[in-house]
Amino acid sequence: MTPDDARTLLLGELNPAQQSAVSAPQAHRLVLAGAGSGKTRVLTHRLAWLVAIEGLSPQSVLAVTFTNKAAAEMRGRLEQLLRVPVSSLWVGTFHGIAHRMLRLHYKDAGLPQNFQILDADDQLRLVKRLLKNLDLADDQWPPRAVASYINARKEDGQRAEHLPESPDFIAHTYKRIYEAYQAQCDQSGLVDFAELLLRAYELCRDNAAIQAHYRRRFRHILVDEFQDTNHLQYQWLRTLAGDTGILFAVGDDDQSIYSWRGARVEHMLQLTRELPNCDVLRLEQNYRSTATILGAANSLIARNQGRLGKELWTAGNDGEAIQRYEAFTDLDEAEFVVHRVRDGLNAGRPLSQHAILYRTSAQSRVMEEALIRSGTQYRIYGGLRFFERAEIKDVMAWLRLLHNRDDDVSFERAVGAPPRGIGATSLDKLRVAARDGEMSLWQAASNATPATLGRTAKALGELLALVDGIAAKTHGQTLGELTETVIRESGLRAHFDKDRSEQGEGRRENLDELINATRGFEPLPGEEVELDPLTAFLTHAALEAGERQSGPGEDCVQLMTLHAAKGLEFPVVFLVGLEQGLFPSQRTIDEGHLEEERRLCYVGITRAREQLYLTHSGSRRIHGVQQSCVPSQFLREIDPQFIAETRPRAGVLHAPSPMRGGPQLLRGGAAVKPDAAHGLHIGLRVTHSKFGEGTVLNFDGEGPGARVEVNFKRDGAKWLMLAYAKLHPAG
Repeated sequence: MTPDDARTLLLGELNPAQQSAVSAPQAHRLVLAGAGSGKTRVLTHRLAWLVAIEGLSPQSVLAVTFTNKAAAEMRGRLEQLLRVPVSSLWVGTFHGIAHRMLRLHYKDAGLPQNFQILDADDQLRLVKRLLKNLDLADDQWPPRAVASYINARKEDGQRAEHLPESPDFIAHTYKRIYEAYQAQCDQSGLVDFAELLLRAYELCRDNAAIQAHYRRRFRHILVDEFQDTNHLQYQWLRTLAGDTGILFAVGDDDQSIYSWRGARVEHMLQLTRELPNCDVLRLEQNYRSTATILGAANSLIARNQGRLGKELWTAGNDGEAIQRYEAFTDLDEAEFVVHRVRDGLNAGRPLSQHAILYRTSAQSRVMEEALIRSGTQYRIYGGLRFFERAEIKDVMAWLRLLHNRDDDVSFERAVGAPPRGIGATSLDKLRVAARDGEMSLWQAASNATPATLGRTAKALGELLALVDGIAAKTHGQTLGELTETVIRESGLRAHFDKDRSEQGEGRRENLDELINATRGFEPLPGEEVELDPLTAFLTHAALEAGERQSGPGEDCVQLMTLHAAKGLEFPVVFLVGLEQGLFPSQRTIDEGHLEEERRLCYVGITRAREQLYLTHSGSRRIHGVQQSCVPSQFLREIDPQFIAETRPRAGVLHAPSPMRGGPQLLRGGAAVKPDAAHGLHIGLRVTHSKFGEGTVLNFDGEGPGARVEVNFKRDGAKWLMLAYAKLHPAG
């Protein structure tokens, strides 16, 4: 291939900004690559340019990215561009490059030649074993929290010996665990993921000969997703580059959304300050979204301070206006979304072209149920369906055990949820006793004695007493109250409260959402039911959990958190739950991380290619109580010229604001008329003899079976039979 042919191949299909980045002189560069601006193509073409045009050896370039998928895509493109095998190139993830380096220099790194890598599950099992050896209870020192602590220290470049001695018992114990963990790993030749990076960084930092070798070898270092680098990754890159290496970093400070993983967006600005004459190039032409969607995203993210600054644009058309939908309740919101998805399907748009994005995984439940009711196939991207999540299955086991003491499957799960010192060996003995005596595990546990099960007999007795005690305490409680009591009294709430990570917060939110779900099975006053509420709910949960989630190759709606959506794109996106305290979350508001939440919203908006829906609810069940909601500030921060109301705001009650306009509610795209025969309409303030004053939220059904939903000041939202409710307009 001639140089001219190579230039045409590498630059021919690029826009002017991309061409400038790819063909830039050999010097430090920070490329601000906006969403959908072709950053991977630029990074790959830059590497190929250095080899094909600048004449560098492929072995003198190091290219680092964050995911195996991105690394594989880069290698595939390079092979096409360079037309040579690329297996020997140093192109890979941070962990992959670190692993390769440690295999080559295992002696200098203080590792055995056959060192083994611990994955996340292996690490968790090791932590559990160490906690047991140190006589530390799982319920007081949750293994996942301990593993997260160790990983976080390593990502900050801290060994156990670097941590200061502290009179604080918790800090002292964590250090003790970390020391024991590291000693065990060193003894067994084990390396976890965080250790790969830390050990490789220490190798390059502390071994002068190896440092000099790699600085001579890697004259050019290319980095993808630079905004996601943590402290350790940044220091490693700077150590490798030294004063002679040239860094070409591609990233987007507006898409930095992983601070909870240790990512530091300030590294982008820091790079421009630390590297002499580091030019900043901007890729602002977007090839994904319509001009309307990009305009909305630009107007939102402009609110953030300290940005390096860029503005996305497209040569494409303006596209449709962004649709804002003010739902009356979270159920209304879900029905609206499903209705619009079905409209798209009927118009010939496959289900897979629709994505529903939400801030927290707990929000998926209401959406899942609406999709199931409509017979719409869906898939949770990168996660589990609501009733398949471990913390939900834990609570369900306790509920089933309360319902039926002889449910062996539920008994076995409840024994370890949370851990209470009843190990696998004791359970095996209990199973044998149950089998030999032709009885349930509950009955076998009731017969257990210290002679047969040693100290475990006492723990089993305490468990049985706890279950019976909860049953007595919850007698006469509503199903929602019962579920809340079970979560608290079983110890599950306290167990998950100990995990202060993002994952722990998600588990707690899921527990609250389960309480919301059970309240939906409480009978209305005067309502005749075929099954008691607990039986009805357990049946519903079993049937819903039994519904198979669509596989990757099937046509189905995609559901995912906003964090999981980064890097993906869809023709139609529903960004749901845009309410203050939910998105942005109250925790991020309180902790002063509002700008990262705004970046997360920016990421969500820019996932949409053709059509974007922004939805929020005036009322949502939170922590088991129907609460009024305020629209997210992000909705106000988007330039209104890009947004159209899906329906007049007058059709929505935004408690506590008064009702504006006609008394009817749109649910899923169809009007539900009020019950004029009873003189009620949505937004009317009414009184009830038992529940006091409230506001009419919704109507359901006609004739003798008609129901009305009222949000009472004291007791929250309740569905009442109109024939028996005896509601009167408030004075």
